[in-house]
Amino acid sequence: MTQSVDTLVILGASGDLTSRLLLPAIGQLLTDQPKRTFTLIGSSSDDLDDDAWRKIVATSFSTVDAKGPTVDKLLKETRYVKADATSADDLKGLLGDAKGVPALYFALPPAVAAKACEALGTFDLPEGLTLALEKPFGTDRESAIRLNATLAKLVPEDQIHRVDHFLGRSSVFNILGVRFANSILEPLWDGLHIERVDVIYDETLALEGRARYYDGAGALMDMIQSHLLQVMAVLAMEPPSTLGEADLRDAKEIVLRATRVWGDDPVTASRRARYAAGEIDGKKLPAYADEKGVDPSRETETLAEVTLQIDTWRWKGVPFTLRSGKALGGRRREMVITFTPAEHIPTGLKGTMEPAKLRLLFAPDSMSLEININGSDDPFELERASLTADFGPGALLAYGEVLEGILDGDPSLSVRADTAVECWRIVEPVLTAWREGRVPLEEYPAGSEGPKDWKQLG
Repeated sequence: MTQSVDTLVILGASGDLTSRLLLPAIGQLLTDQPKRTFTLIGSSSDDLDDDAWRKIVATSFSTVDAKGPTVDKLLKETRYVKADATSADDLKGLLGDAKGVPALYFALPPAVAAKACEALGTFDLPEGLTLALEKPFGTDRESAIRLNATLAKLVPEDQIHRVDHFLGRSSVFNILGVRFANSILEPLWDGLHIERVDVIYDETLALEGRARYYDGAGALMDMIQSHLLQVMAVLAMEPPSTLGEADLRDAKEIVLRATRVWGDDPVTASRRARYAAGEIDGKKLPAYADEKGVDPSRETETLAEVTLQIDTWRWKGVPFTLRSGKALGGRRREMVITFTPAEHIPTGLKGTMEPAKLRLLFAPDSMSLEININGSDDPFELERASLTADFGPGALLAYGEVLEGILDGDPSLSVRADTAVECWRIVEPVLTAWREGRVPLEEYPAGSEGPKDWKQLG
């Protein structure tokens, strides 16, 4: 395990990611862990001074009610350095000013982050330097391989954090706890007892001014290629011996290596669509193609669905369907495990015959087990019942848990180099089929549940 970090440098400090996610997470982390201390340096190409930067930090901290002596100390000492993240001289100066063991957090577009990493390779780096990069990691399999090669020349793998905030400790451990700590579930966790698995992340939010990034990515690359594949890997992996970095990341990688498009046919195993004009919660939305900054000719999808198979004894014949979309009528963030139907129902029982379903929901994290029970009025009439439990919000925001790992030098919940490449390998046939027009781009009204002919998941 690497050393803990003394100085955190955020590249792209004036951006939305920093103010909306990173800084609130830092404030919450310091409030929750008042003995933790480190220096914070913000850097971007914008003309800001220390006072303006401190105001940005303080405003972000206020959104999570960050307070205490440690928070006050960081606010007093944090500073801003104007720098070009792709300039070797500027980066050398930034790292030279950092005290102790530094970490660079690339809150930058992927192409800019890649150029910054190339610039880092032109001078000697400080001992123990940690690098934290946001997804997407590369833009395809080949670019991910190249970026991995660049990073490998800079620092050891355990000092590289490929950030995926879906892998916050609470969410991952909730899945592992439910599955591995309950003998009524773990023996049933295979294709003999599970019919299908659906991982769904549907949002009511539309583009929200993110055209610059989103129109070049789309739902498949933005959500499925990264976040949902990671969640699926945790759900489907073999029991790790420990929750340490090597065991946990090995288990995820083994699952992803065995994953491919269902039947090796991306045309029948994937669907895509984008939203047309509509209304959500009384707010009228334009069609995605008419949103500011969107190039309609790119045919970027805002709703994607892919069915995968995992070629292991445990998951033989079980379809894993991953779906994510924007501007939909309802928010759904859940993993749905549908068990196989009962082998035999005695003659005389009537009513619902649905198979049992386990739902693991995230943000906020909770679970429900849906089963059939005898009705209160007629014992021969089966009814549906749901047993629910709330996991609680966890002590930290997802980004707080991510930053905690970075600051402690613990990469357990970051994405490893080989795993980042595997995720691109899995979706590559789908991306190719879409670019070649072999899968039609459908439409759905904003505020609807998606195209009418799409089967509801879960």
